[in-house]
Amino acid sequence: MVPLEQQTASIEETALIEQLSGLRSEMLEVSERWRPWVAQREADRDRSARNLLQYLTLRRHDLRDAQYRLIELGLSSMADSEGHVQATVDAVLAALQALINDMPRASPNSAPIGFAQSRELLAQRAEALLGPARRKRPTRIMVTMPSEAATNPKLVSEMLSAGMDCMRINCAHDSPAAWRAMCKNLDAAQRHTEHHACVLVDLPGPKLRTGSLAPQPKHDGKGDYLRRRVGEHLTLTRIGSRANPDPEDDGGVRIECSLDEAFAGSARGHRVFLDDGKLGGIVESVTEDEIGLLITSAGPDGSKLRAEKGINLPDAVLDIDLLGSHSEAALEFAAAHADLVGLSFVSRARDVRRVSAYLEEHSRADVGMILKIETQRGFEHLPGMLLEALGGDRPAGVMIARGDLAVECGYERLAEVQEEILWLCQAAHMPVIWATQVLDQLAKTGRPSRSEITDAAMAGRAECVMLNKGPRILEAICVLDDILRRMERHHRKQRRLLPQLKAADYLQNLA
Repeated sequence: MVPLEQQTASIEETALIEQLSGLRSEMLEVSERWRPWVAQREADRDRSARNLLQYLTLRRHDLRDAQYRLIELGLSSMADSEGHVQATVDAVLAALQALINDMPRASPNSAPIGFAQSRELLAQRAEALLGPARRKRPTRIMVTMPSEAATNPKLVSEMLSAGMDCMRINCAHDSPAAWRAMCKNLDAAQRHTEHHACVLVDLPGPKLRTGSLAPQPKHDGKGDYLRRRVGEHLTLTRIGSRANPDPEDDGGVRIECSLDEAFAGSARGHRVFLDDGKLGGIVESVTEDEIGLLITSAGPDGSKLRAEKGINLPDAVLDIDLLGSHSEAALEFAAAHADLVGLSFVSRARDVRRVSAYLEEHSRADVGMILKIETQRGFEHLPGMLLEALGGDRPAGVMIARGDLAVECGYERLAEVQEEILWLCQAAHMPVIWATQVLDQLAKTGRPSRSEITDAAMAGRAECVMLNKGPRILEAICVLDDILRRMERHHRKQRRLLPQLKAADYLQNLA
């Protein structure tokens, strides 16, 4: 007679088989909906797209209880299944069936991506996008060029020797003449050092910034400013608006907003953040020329606000053309000089398609696109943009732009959001660039904080890590190179749980 505990175990294992078999059937049904928009294309891209859809299907479910039971049985918890979802489920099902002495059931649908192929495919795409990795350091280092890089060839050569693998030109700064000089200096440095670096040209994107201040701003050593405290009011005005505020009225304190689309896209109750979140407010009123804010977050003594500071509108739907006049000079330069084009503030799949079509007409076929995820809307639409990139023929990757992303999604959510982006990109076999404030204090002062050293070590999970400019940037490159090489020697042990994932809601949009 079979002992009771064995009967119970068999019942639980059978229930797990039924649960995972149902999940597998659901994954197969969803992945069959994939229809690429480019015919007769690279087969591996289709496989990656199907794997991404299967991963989203997996994350529609809360699998934590199943994971704990699988761990108790000594089986895979499926926590590292992103790159090969169906293959993982198939392997777990086969092991469960073997445990209860059941004949393995036939698998009429082979997995799109296997375990080894998943790793190889991501490595191949990273090399096609970012160039070959350095010996014993598969994670590349990208460096944002300071203005000095246009006039100081030695600095560029030293960056390359220190470990730079990708030069980032931020077209929100400097001029086309300076950008060309940076590329010329890189060419010379490559010949001198025999190291290679690709060139990323970041499109400036729409300029959503503060403008002139009114009325009667105060002045300090850094220029004019206004100070706002929690409970006070502030009005954003369209540039050129003829509104004449009453200086006695608290609501008369105003500052210009550089983007006209902000006034059409905002509504009562929307959140607004200014100057990297130093000031936060709620929209109380909107007119054709004004957005009235109630300040809800500021420093203990209020916060200063100056011109040329960023504005974040996480709840607004802004209909902005990435190929508008603000990007014309940068696009022309990128088409001629870039290996990679950074799509700043991209938030829609159609934007990815339009930029790809522009590059198809004006640039080389191997010029890659980097989807910069820096807004809440871009984060929410990431699955669709990944599928759009996989549906074309151009190399593509994703940058986690953590500065604006933290402001828009909330600093308390940043760790969760950046993890989710890594998972989705792993499922799509899409290379990732980990960006914003990596070793920032070291690059600026020469003294890193303890937390940023840990952050730099965590960044090694991406295919590339970006450093911002600073007077000690050479030291920062050397330290990051050392950290990434050291971390590569260690096996990272990581077990993740699989609660329901919000991004899986994208599946509802499929026909």
